[in-house]
Amino acid sequence: MSRYDDDVDRIAVPRFEESAGFYTSKQRSYNMSRIKGKNSKPEMILRKALWSKNIRFRLHDKSLPGRPDIVIKKYKLAIFVDGEFWHGFDWKTNRERIKSNRLFWIPKIERNMQKDERVNRALRDMDYTVFRFWSQDVLKKLPMVLNQIELFLETRKLYP
Repeated sequence: MSRYDDDVDRIAVPRFEESAGFYTSKQRSYNMSRIKGKNSKPEMILRKALWSKNIRFRLHDKSLPGRPDIVIKKYKLAIFVDGEFWHGFDWKTNRERIKSNRLFWIPKIERNMQKDERVNRALRDMDYTVFRFWSQDVLKKLPMVLNQIELFLETRKLYP
């Protein structure tokens, strides 16, 4: 168990292997192996936009729970850019759209959502403010995302 677990039971996810009844094509396996956990396109776009506005930050801070994508320690702000599939965007609707390997993907995504909540709680307990943006919002509504971050930083500057 990690340092930000609480007494909520962790969702069990079966191993994704043929012996467990999960099958995948070589092409699908290759595609999935190419998905990055860090430095995704939406994350890079947000970082460049913040940097161009002279907002300085740290990346993937290992000392914080969940290793936030962007950290502004001076203002205790942790920012995550979450992928819609992996973190359960509109989960009640999209859960039913998963057709193959449901016994693996549904618990996997639900465990990711559970972990996100635990990370948020652990960061809030450390007096951090947590922003989680969907990657589609960063790509399509970047000015809104930047505005939200800038408003937070301005209020912190005025009322430390």
